[in-house]
Amino acid sequence: TPSKLIRKLGEKIGDESSVAYWAWKNDIPIYCPALTDGSLGDMIYFHSFKNPGLVIDIAADIRSINNHAVYAKKTGMVILGGGVVKHHICNANLMRNGADFSVYINTGQEFDGSDAGARPDEAVSWGKIRIEAKPVKVYADATVVFPLIVSETFAPHVQKLKKKEADVE
Repeated sequence: TPSKLIRKLGEKIGDESSVAYWAWKNDIPIYCPALTDGSLGDMIYFHSFKNPGLVIDIAADIRSINNHAVYAKKTGMVILGGGVVKHHICNANLMRNGADFSVYINTGQEFDGSDAGARPDEAVSWGKIRIEAKPVKVYADATVVFPLIVSETFAPHVQKLKKKEADVE
């Protein structure tokens, strides 16, 4: 599956600055429905000449992500960008009657008809976000804004935990 391939890449890269490395280290799947769109897809294509038979089962990842959503007590979506990734995670939440929490961060505008441009209320109308949820869309470059959001929300808690650990030692 694409997630198993990404897991193996995370393991082999051995680089602590890599998201894939930390996902592998903490047994967190990374789903990529468009794995073949780009350089990695080209490498899979070239690999198949010398080693025919490589099959990447995308359907198994769809079952996996949908099952994660269906069997979760609550789900949240933090979607950076749009397109295939946004559509994939929203559809998984459709299988459970919508996500409980949702944040979109992208520069997509509604007028162009793109998936990225669709506002959260569109996802509510499809049942991808629960009607009682309070979704947010941030119109900004995710590469700039997301690190700022993390630094103001999660990072302070990490610093407190580190301080507590240091105090215990």
